[in-house]
Amino acid sequence: MISREKRAAASAAASPYAHLTYQHRLNFYDEPPRYNITLDEFESCAIDRLRILSEIESCLARNRSPEDMKTVIDAQCRKFLPLDANTASKLVDVDAQRKRDHLGHFVLRLAFCRSEELRRRFVKSETMLFRIRYELADQNEVNQFLESKKFAWEKASNGELQSLKSELIAVHPRLPWPENGSPPAYYKVNWTSVPDLVAQRKVLLRLGKAYVPATEQESIVLQEFQERIESNLDRTAKALPRLDEDDRILPILGHLADGLLAGIPMDSSFAVTEGDGVTITADMIEDLSRKHFPLCMRNLHDNLRKDKHLKHAGRLQYTLFLKGFGLTLDEAIVFWRKSYRGGKVKDDDFNKEYKYNIRHSYGQEGKRADYPPMNCARIITSQQPSAQESHGCPFKHFSIENLDTALLTKYGSCGMNSSALPEINKYVKDGHYHVACTRVYEITHNIRKGEGLGGGESVTHPNLYARRSMDAAKVLIKAETAPVDPSAMVEG
Repeated sequence: MISREKRAAASAAASPYAHLTYQHRLNFYDEPPRYNITLDEFESCAIDRLRILSEIESCLARNRSPEDMKTVIDAQCRKFLPLDANTASKLVDVDAQRKRDHLGHFVLRLAFCRSEELRRRFVKSETMLFRIRYELADQNEVNQFLESKKFAWEKASNGELQSLKSELIAVHPRLPWPENGSPPAYYKVNWTSVPDLVAQRKVLLRLGKAYVPATEQESIVLQEFQERIESNLDRTAKALPRLDEDDRILPILGHLADGLLAGIPMDSSFAVTEGDGVTITADMIEDLSRKHFPLCMRNLHDNLRKDKHLKHAGRLQYTLFLKGFGLTLDEAIVFWRKSYRGGKVKDDDFNKEYKYNIRHSYGQEGKRADYPPMNCARIITSQQPSAQESHGCPFKHFSIENLDTALLTKYGSCGMNSSALPEINKYVKDGHYHVACTRVYEITHNIRKGEGLGGGESVTHPNLYARRSMDAAKVLIKAETAPVDPSAMVEG
């Protein structure tokens, strides 16, 4: 009798894809990468994967249906972490795709093994990602992958199934059982391997074994995947102290962990400028802030108008946002000159106290760096503002009472009402601040729940929020001013 290992080896040797380093799209990540990489690869692969995991967390927090989640995550994967089948065009380097996927997983494993909370969230998101990929994969591809693994389950014999026929039918009454033929396929596994099926009473239990129909095979595979990830995370956590002296890697891992806790990746690739022919001037900011700014920037703007001043952290956050929004340096200087002390600050005082910092933010002073607008992850993980400061994320840094008041005051005319507050507060209490902000966008823009900024996209950057809001307004204006087609009119 040929062993499972020999059959798997023979199958691999006979496979037309034996030349590939990664022969399967699906991966249990049992073996770490064993090749040299650059620090740029180390970070970029992890950030791309973090985008996917963060979107999964967002979908789960918003209770999206399994089919909606599958659609959203598949689209995100195609954009940031594509994994084509072996039958894809020869122009596609499937090995390179799978290498990035493999590397990204292990970098995030290093980042998220350091606390129970991080491990729990990482395992949950990774298991969901594997599930989506498993369900979207071709059945032949799935079978080939499963054949290559060593699972602690066995296929129940026909004789054994016949002896348990009445009990199996009682558990699975809708499963076809032919009168004169082989019974349906069942697998025998330790009952601890399928706790979800046991809880739902979807399996027959005998002598510590669960009889799982082939139609429920996915549950066994997912539980196996989850257990292996949990075990490997524990081992990684024990090995992590060896990296304590590597000052190149630890800061990257810390930023990635902050990104997961914030719900979004810690990079600045979401900075959005107008760049479409629209010129933003200082005089337009007041009106645009009421219509298109997210709560964090609306709070900064309103406090600037009220106090005629912002502390340094607030000025920096707001200046960079306006820069990303499309306000030029010259217009930014005009805006801040009018805003400070009601426009009554002397030129010498303004130039000495404020103008240098504005020019510095635009890369015109100091080391002339092109500072990007702050994304949500950076704002959320920033230092708690004091009583005199206005920076930060209101969803994280405001009390629930102050948050509710701010939402009703600033967005009451846009559809926000008290009935929406309990849902938003729940997201805040669960730590899903970007989901709360996304829900505010949906309500104030009269968008169906779950659509987010469009196609289910969550808020990940204040500039992205503002840009999507302006785009939506342009579409609405265009629709309202479109000429009427006489042929579409029907006489009453």
